[in-house]
Amino acid sequence: MELYKKIQNNEVYFIAEMSANHAGKLDYALEIVRKAKEAGADCLKIQTYTADTLTLDCDNEYFQIKTGLWKGYKRYDLYKEAYTPWEWQPEIKAECERLGMDFLSTPFDKTAVDFLEEMGAEFYKIASFELVDLPLLRYTASKGKPIILSCGLASEEEIAEAVQAIESQGNRQIVLLKCCSEYPADENDMNLQTIVDMKQKFGYPVGLSDHSMGNIADVVGAVLGACVIEKHFCISRSIKNPDSAFSMEPKEYQEMVENVKRAKAVCGAVTYQRSEKEENSAVSRRSIFARQDICPGEVFTEENCCIVRPSYGLKPKYFEQLLGKKSARFIKRGEPFNESDL
Repeated sequence: MELYKKIQNNEVYFIAEMSANHAGKLDYALEIVRKAKEAGADCLKIQTYTADTLTLDCDNEYFQIKTGLWKGYKRYDLYKEAYTPWEWQPEIKAECERLGMDFLSTPFDKTAVDFLEEMGAEFYKIASFELVDLPLLRYTASKGKPIILSCGLASEEEIAEAVQAIESQGNRQIVLLKCCSEYPADENDMNLQTIVDMKQKFGYPVGLSDHSMGNIADVVGAVLGACVIEKHFCISRSIKNPDSAFSMEPKEYQEMVENVKRAKAVCGAVTYQRSEKEENSAVSRRSIFARQDICPGEVFTEENCCIVRPSYGLKPKYFEQLLGKKSARFIKRGEPFNESDL
């Protein structure tokens, strides 16, 4: 698992979320794994649930989705359409391993955790909507594996409760994800400055689960210190499914990875030292030169000495100290002053 290696090296760990983008076909699922690897993902993530482990097959008003991308769906029908068959999951994991990618899944109940344990899962993702399911968090944490906890919808108090639930099992292998649980997310609602605050308040690494279109949020998130970027990934948005409308195609994901890495490189480290290339530019700084020929015994004035580029002479901070002194040597016009002239 590359998660903590990346974090320790101050690199971003990229997760490609398959979710429902397999559109009910195993061939699509395996192709998503391959395309995600080519696009630069470190990890392929799926979800382990069935419609029955998420909700009730009930027709009353409580189980109807009334707003948003999935308006008009009955919850049971949406989850039945979107789920990844459990019999596929070992094959998806094997394809990840063959390609040298990490495999990750989100369990939604204890049976899913048990199933993933049997598969040899190395770590877990908890979805934003399950953050309040403290019994699930405690059970997952009891397996002693790292947990990536998405914090969409969560108040500061709820995040603290979720973290405490995980810690209660002696598990402190936690990565939090800032998330805006809109599909797709409005950039004006994302408030990515919270990444910095979450790191300070909770003391754990913080990443970003991003449902917005494009990659501006991912670049900003990385600049603010996000150590993980998770984006929904599809072969093509033309392959319609419940998640396709807000998922990235391979080329878009690759551009996102490249832009995030460039942004991290631009951020660099805290330093006041010149780079090697910047050192070559230092010659263009200003220094003190003779404006006219200056004879021995002649007084230095603003008429016969000046501050100009380049930087071969005394630093400008000595200019006032120099004025009024007498020259001990002949200084030709265009010659730099040196410390002996002080």
